[in-house]
Amino acid sequence: MRIIAGAKRGMKLYSPKTQGSRPITDRVKESLFNVLCNKYELPNGKIAADLFSGVGSMGLESLSRGAEFVTFVENDPKVIAVLQKNIERAGFVKESKVIRANAFKIGAVGNEQKCNLIFVDPPYADTSQTTEGSALGKLLILLGEQAAADGMVVVRTNQRSELLERYGRLEKIERREWGTMAVTILCKK
Repeated sequence: MRIIAGAKRGMKLYSPKTQGSRPITDRVKESLFNVLCNKYELPNGKIAADLFSGVGSMGLESLSRGAEFVTFVENDPKVIAVLQKNIERAGFVKESKVIRANAFKIGAVGNEQKCNLIFVDPPYADTSQTTEGSALGKLLILLGEQAAADGMVVVRTNQRSELLERYGRLEKIERREWGTMAVTILCKK
């Protein structure tokens, strides 16, 4: 796993010695960021959050590509130790904040400003239920309030999980599939 483009292009990321993670492949991350950068002009100059961040692949990619600030939310202390090493190695300590918490409970807090771009990558088991009353649905409704007026939320799920057309103030605008995973982009309306 590495940073694909930008100021830290090619930097390899440390990974935890656990079997519980499912890192996004470089090919999929590059495809997703091509969509975000070319179609939506993100993340350059924007405030972002990386929920269920793991080692910080998405947030660090955003910083490398010019994001102003990223809040990382992760619950596992062992993974946070690796995440902090990656942030330090990339030189993004001042441009980032790490919060140890359950992202389902707090969303993208920890920033004075609302987020323009929020990555949501919970364990696949937590994405099988997508109703408004599910844990994921409640999180997306919360993120609709925490996102900036032009905010976008990018949700990674198992390919079999289909998000609703709307969650509170968030509306689905695009879905892409790669192998067994899907990425859905929602925009604040």
